[in-house]
This record gives sequence, structure tokens and C-alpha cells, in this order.
Amino acid sequence: MDKSSQGGKAFGVLKSQQEEKLESINQTFLTDPKYAEEEDLGPKLDSFKQKYVEFDLNGQGEIDMMGLKRMLEKLGVAKTHLELKKMMSEIVGGTSRDTISYTDFVSMMLGKKNSILRLILLFEDKGKDQETKETVYRDEASLRAHRTQ
Repeated sequence: MDKSSQGGKAFGVLKSQQEEKLESINQTFLTDPKYAEEEDLGPKLDSFKQKYVEFDLNGQGEIDMMGLKRMLEKLGVAKTHLELKKMMSEIVGGTSRDTISYTDFVSMMLGKKNSILRLILLFEDKGKDQETKETVYRDEASLRAHRTQ
């Protein structure tokens, strides 16, 4: 059996190295004057990093076609193979590459151009924000107390 496909300690080391690599790329964006005016850049980059790591299926620092397909299916937006290829081409700038690097991903998310994937991911984040803003009351008495305020 291929040892690289097993979890455990080796997987932890691989994920740690991946985190360090992505964090160094985030630092590049944080110091880039082009993004100096970007509001909440640090937290945005952390969010992008978490999303990216989740769908980097091969752990190589790139999202391939299957990773993109899985990402969209998880978000409830399944796409055909042709649509995936078009999306991939849009993100990597029309080159013939068939993977999305982290730099491509962050550039897409921070860019002014609205790619389909960017819109889907931003829409998903807005939905999560609305869910977390709902107040949960432990019992009926605390609900009544809130209503009388």
C-alpha cells in the first residue's frame, strides 16, 4: 500500500506544511500594495485558506477538476464537466492548466471580476452569516424577557 495515502502522523505533517505554505502566500497578499485598501483582508484570507484546504483533495496545494466538482456539489450547485472546464479556465486566466493554485483562488476571491465560483462562495458565506446572527434562547422565560426589552 502506498504510504503517502495513509493518514496519521504523515498526514498531520503534510497538512502542517500545507498550512505554512498557504500562510506565506497570505503574507504576500497582506504586503501587496494592490490590496492595501481591501477591508478585513486578514480575516478574509484566513477564510479563503480554510475553504481551499477543505477542497484540495490531493494535498498538493492545488484544486483539480474533482476538487472543484466536490466543492460545488457540497454547496448544492452541481455542474456538468463542460461547465467545470469553463469555470476552471476562467479562474486560471484562460491558460490550459487544469488545477487552481491557492494564488489563483485568492486572486479570484479578491478580484473585481465576478466569476461564477466566486459568486457561489460569497453567497454561501452570506448564508452562514445570517444563520449565526439568529439569537437562541435557552427557555421560554429568557425569550419573554427579550421581547419586553
